[in-house]
Amino acid sequence: MESLVKMFRSNIRHYGMFIALILIIALFQILTDGILLKPLNLTNIILQNSYILVLAIGMLLVIITGHIDLSVGSIAAFVGALSAIFMVNMQMPFAVAFILSLLIGAAIGAWQGFWVAYVKIPSFIVTLAGMLLFRGLTMIVLKGQSISPFPGAFQKISSGFMPDFFTGGSLHLSTIVIGILLSVLLIFSELRTRKNQKKYSFEVLPIGLLTAKLAAMIVIINVFTYVLASYEGIPNILIILFILIVIYSFVMNRMVMGRHVYALGGNEKAAKLSGVKTKRVTFWVFVNMGALAALSGLIFAARLNAATPKAGVNFELDAIAACFIGGASASGGIGTVVGAIVGGLVMGVMNNGMSIIGLGIDWQQGIKGLVLLLAVAFDIYNKNKTA
Repeated sequence: MESLVKMFRSNIRHYGMFIALILIIALFQILTDGILLKPLNLTNIILQNSYILVLAIGMLLVIITGHIDLSVGSIAAFVGALSAIFMVNMQMPFAVAFILSLLIGAAIGAWQGFWVAYVKIPSFIVTLAGMLLFRGLTMIVLKGQSISPFPGAFQKISSGFMPDFFTGGSLHLSTIVIGILLSVLLIFSELRTRKNQKKYSFEVLPIGLLTAKLAAMIVIINVFTYVLASYEGIPNILIILFILIVIYSFVMNRMVMGRHVYALGGNEKAAKLSGVKTKRVTFWVFVNMGALAALSGLIFAARLNAATPKAGVNFELDAIAACFIGGASASGGIGTVVGAIVGGLVMGVMNNGMSIIGLGIDWQQGIKGLVLLLAVAFDIYNKNKTA
């Protein structure tokens, strides 16, 4: 018990967000009479929040470096509008238009990163200007009208599902198999991590607690994949999200670039004296944010099957809220990719659950605002406690 309490206190951000997500899911599962976790609704939660989760990954890196990006919603709308012109009006091949759109997003990120990193204009001002600029450009490009429909291959990014390579009748057996494989990989990864920690004399969880932790995670993974298998299986967008989570978690935890991002956010002057090229790191973080904002815009356009002038409204607020709720620090230097995803899921489950039980948009906005305020207050409380 002493080890459990010590582990929880030292990882309160990490475990607190998971516990909050589980409690919110349990609450709305009861309030909605079991509708929340039905296969169709669970799939809808993933599809409805996919573009926010993509933005949250990029926004996390921006927040860790101590900056903010208010322009991501407008960039998503602008790139979505350009992709519609490429694919619908100009009949450009889907793959070419997709890559070109991502490059345009990265170029926009480079433009904003230049002003923030090298000219030293505060990111709030630069991205506020970007929000207004690219929202205006979106309206100019679309001339106030929507453009549709997109090619079928492009729509499948948001509406398609992974094919079933087995014949399982009512169940999508490929999804079940993937759940089992993920469980095996999880066990292997945790045991390998434990072995390395013991090798270097780090403190490790007692074997009993590790077994309980693995058992809980395996149950969650397999119940989740079973519910998805009961409908159409794994959505294509979930595969994209999984790949992004794995890549960015690896970069932030195992690569020099990730360490530099954390160092910059923790103390810019100390990082610079340690040899970190702080301007370059800031620049590439904004380039990355631009590319992910473009990807988010493409996902949203594919889901709507149209590019609209009002696309991306409030995306930036949802992405920022997801990061802070997921444990990122308002002062920079702290945060995880998985945490940002969990924060986004907290917002998504709350939106879906409140809609099902019939709460009006006014109440929904107020409750989400309170949750965000409490998350940041919790972060400040922890920081003062450990100071």
